[in-house]
This record gives sequence, C-alpha cells and structure tokens, in this order.
Amino acid sequence: MSTATIVGQSSTNTTWGDPDIAGIFTFATITPLQRPDNVDGKAILTEEEAASLEERTARERVDRPPRPGDTGTYNRFWVDYGTKVVATKRTSLITDPADGKLPAVVQQVQQRNEASRATGPQSPSGHEDLSITDRCIMGFNAGPPFLPSAYNNTVQIFQTPDYVVILNEMIHDARIIPINGSPNLSDNIRQWLGSSRGYWDQNTLVVETKNFSSGRELLGGVNIWRYPNVGTSDPSANLIERFTRIDAATINYEFTLNDPGTWTQSWSATFPLVGIDANVFEYACHEGNYSAANILSGARAGEMDAH
Repeated sequence: MSTATIVGQSSTNTTWGDPDIAGIFTFATITPLQRPDNVDGKAILTEEEAASLEERTARERVDRPPRPGDTGTYNRFWVDYGTKVVATKRTSLITDPADGKLPAVVQQVQQRNEASRATGPQSPSGHEDLSITDRCIMGFNAGPPFLPSAYNNTVQIFQTPDYVVILNEMIHDARIIPINGSPNLSDNIRQWLGSSRGYWDQNTLVVETKNFSSGRELLGGVNIWRYPNVGTSDPSANLIERFTRIDAATINYEFTLNDPGTWTQSWSATFPLVGIDANVFEYACHEGNYSAANILSGARAGEMDAH
C-alpha cells in the first residue's frame, strides 16, 4: 500500500515510484459551482472580497426557528458546507465555459423540463420513481464527478502499483480504478459509477470514466438539488478527472464532463482536495431511513383522498 501523506508532512513518492496522492481529504468549500450574477465577468475575488464572503457566510449560516407551519430541516450540527473559498479565490468552480456557468441544456432536455414544470410534481407509483439518492443507491455529491455540497464532503484515496481506490464518505461509494493498462468494460456493461481506467501523466493521475448507467444523472449534487430534471447520461457520456498533488496537504482536482444527451457542450471545473486529520465514517443510508416508505405512503394516502 501507499505511504499515505500526512497533513503537514513533506510530499513523497510511493515506495514503487508513483506520485503519492493517498490520504483523507475534504472538498467542502463555499465557492459556488457557477459564478454568481453579482460578480458576472469577474473570475477572481480580491482578498477583501473573499474575506467579506467568508464572514457573511458565517454570519448567515446559523440556526433560526422555522417559519410558521414549516417543520424545518437539519440544523447546523448536521451540515458541513465549509467555511472558506477555494485558495485560488475563483468566483466559480467552473472554469470552462469562461463565463463560469453551466452550458445550456439540449433541446430535448429543455422541453422535458418545461413539461415537468407545467404539470408539477407527480406522485411516485413505486420506488422506481424515486431518485437514486432517495433509494440510497448513490450519494448526491459522491460523483463521479464529486462536487461540494451540504455534508459528507470527504474522500479517501488508496494506492497500489496497479490500482487506485477512491472512497467517498457519502453512501460509501468506492471506485476501484485499474492503472495497469487493463482494458475497459464492454460497451454493453453499464454501471452507476461507470467504468474507470487511470494512468499517470507525469505527476498527475488521469482517470477516464465511461459506460455510465442510462438511469444515472451525471451531476451529483447539482442535479438533485438544483437541476432535478436536467437529464440522464447519454450512452457516449464520458468524464475525465485529473488528480495532482500540489503540496503536502493538497491535491488539485479537475474534471471535464462530456454528456451530449444533456449539455450543448462539455464543461470543466476544478477545486482542491484538502488533507484532514480525520476518519471516514460509515454512511448507513438505509438504517433508520424511512423517507422512501413515507413518500410512497403519502402518495397512496393522497390518491385515496382524491377519490
């Protein structure tokens, strides 16, 4: 196994000579995926602007009583959005397109979204109608690609000469990635996490992933929380991730997503994985989780009331 880099320790190679990217990292950040309209046209924050954003975020993210008639939601104990902007002080995680915003969706997805908004939310007829997150199949920020979100922004990387393992704390998804030149899966084998193969480009681990399941939405937390009907992955969808150790405590993570069934062009984002002295805990999604049963029970009760 790799000689894992400890926070504050000098970066070293593995005993077999590959760059050492092993460790436990957080990718939590308050830098948004897309560039906010109030900084439109501005790629980098000044020191003062970054400090102001961090201070304002800390002031706003406090527990408040729910509105009358509202049951409320998680309090601050259960969330971990992060407290800092990325070190580069970019105004968005998206680096391409240059405006820092997601590209337009294709016409078919746009039409489906408009139809969905017109009809409003539909009662699920069975568990298959629930999202893959409600069904505890995949985490909303675990990816690939993974993106900062409300909590469990933690990833652990393991290395051997032939494999790299990427373990996300969110719903404990683990990708076992061959880096020994083994062939990819046949095109007719589709998986929720896709089929990943990696190789070293000097000091950068490049991971290419394809063969995503056709029922998989390729945006992690972005899809589920902000673009719930944006689309499912095209059979030709592919993802390229790059992991580069930049200092003893930090890996730069960069990805480019090409999903022609959803987006009119590919798009890229980058953010740091920051080493932490912590553990990855089990994400027991099903244990004590009554949401799926309650959602379906509520749907059936609503149908009975309607009749």
